[in-house]
Amino acid sequence: MEKCIKISAVSYLNTKPLIWGLSNHPIMDQIDLSLDIPSVCASKLKNKEVDLAFAPVAVIPSLDTPNIVSDFCISCTGRVKTVCLFSDVPVEEIKEIYLDYQSRTSVQLLKILLKDYWKINPELLDSKSGYEHKIKDQTAALVIGDRAIDISKNHKYVYDLGECWKALHDLPFVFASWISLDALPTTFINAFNDAMQLGLDNRQKIIKDFSVSYPNFDVKKYLYQYIEYDLSPLKKSALKLFLSSMESPIEDPSLIV
Repeated sequence: MEKCIKISAVSYLNTKPLIWGLSNHPIMDQIDLSLDIPSVCASKLKNKEVDLAFAPVAVIPSLDTPNIVSDFCISCTGRVKTVCLFSDVPVEEIKEIYLDYQSRTSVQLLKILLKDYWKINPELLDSKSGYEHKIKDQTAALVIGDRAIDISKNHKYVYDLGECWKALHDLPFVFASWISLDALPTTFINAFNDAMQLGLDNRQKIIKDFSVSYPNFDVKKYLYQYIEYDLSPLKKSALKLFLSSMESPIEDPSLIV
């Protein structure tokens, strides 16, 4: 009997096609799948509670032996729609920003943009559930995932971090990828990639299921145009740049891509 591989994955709208692919592929017989927020995916991987995680890429510098093991990721080239800085005043007037507790990659990306793109230095605040309701006056917040859909029309200024990264470096951005600490069997990785592609090939089913849940959001456009799933060579180069630009950069980003 083959080893059961423990996997932690994110359950946002943008990952629904990938989760659908796993759930409808024979590979399900080989895995134990848990659905978590991005920061928990990263924590489980770092603590060796799982063998494979769909983790925020900012966790990579803290891992001893990170391996990106799949051809698929969550990325964008320009606007991403669900990783945004929300504010009631222009960015140059912001005095403090609540940081989303769910993903360290988006927080690190925001810090890079504050320093190199907007060239401002607001106070950065930790957050907990419900923090997005504190956006007012000169207090802004970084909000990611499905919650960003829900509040996108509530604030005058919305700064899309994928779009800002593209403006800064003219590169795509990789938010999350499939990462393991130990090498996984080639046969498993091949089947895993096949499951990912199965999910992408069935995006129309996900769109049909979730369009009702997001009546004021174009789910089809989001899953086909804004979110990109291929980990291309250009995206690997962009990932190296991001990792080297972080506050605690990895010494040799080439080791993991």
